[in-house]
Amino acid sequence: MSLNMSELISVPTSNHALELPIVRFRKGRESWEDRDYIIEERPVAISFNGIAYTVMMCTPRDIEYFVIGFSLSEGIIQHHREVHDIEINPGPNGIAVDVTVANRCLRTLKEKRRSLAGMTGCGICGEEKLETVCRILSPLTTSSTFDICKLESSLEQLLAKQQLNQLTGSAHAAVYLDKDGQVKAIFEDVGRHIALDKLVGYIHRHRLEGGAVLVTSRASFEMVQKAAAAGIEILLAISSATNMAVELAEKLNVTLLGYCRPGRADVYAHPERVYGMI
Repeated sequence: MSLNMSELISVPTSNHALELPIVRFRKGRESWEDRDYIIEERPVAISFNGIAYTVMMCTPRDIEYFVIGFSLSEGIIQHHREVHDIEINPGPNGIAVDVTVANRCLRTLKEKRRSLAGMTGCGICGEEKLETVCRILSPLTTSSTFDICKLESSLEQLLAKQQLNQLTGSAHAAVYLDKDGQVKAIFEDVGRHIALDKLVGYIHRHRLEGGAVLVTSRASFEMVQKAAAAGIEILLAISSATNMAVELAEKLNVTLLGYCRPGRADVYAHPERVYGMI
């Protein structure tokens, strides 16, 4: 049995999943040839004002939102209006993105410049010093709340809207929930950090306020840091949290929930924003 692997690079679906030939093995059955979908992953090289900054591995869609969210969470910009232009140039080896930011951002950019390639969806890969991992951020104010009664409905909507993950089984998602627990935006990507960056870019572009963010991953340190940098007061995660995530959430006044699943949720930091009963 042989596969024609030249078929691997087929025409992507609208969800950026690639169809390819495979051989399936299942218990108690003979193997057979079939076709399946895998998630599309491409290197994205980001430059700011002509200065090479980093290379991240991600799903090649919603690049503009990703760049805005990434720039905000990295602290290169403070507002999406400081991004003046985004030039996206797809090529055979990946996607080159040249971002033009306001001149006042250049000092921060030069201080933070890094040249190491980021692994798939990595949040802190490429940092050269331990001191640069933890950014200095001000604690958030308290203006948002979350009715835990809405959680089960939010999870049902999330499951229904994860189209890329339904095809491939390998995509993380980050969603924005309004005060009624309705999913107002969802972004999927091969990397959980990338999905969150894309959502952050969308939130800032569309000026969404008063809601919460739900991610289909654990709540790690860098996820909390990205949320705080973007002004997100409530972060919900499908899986658990790390100790550094909890410590940072306490410090930055971020309400952090983990194990958000039907019939349960655990609040690790600042439970005062959460009310109701499951």
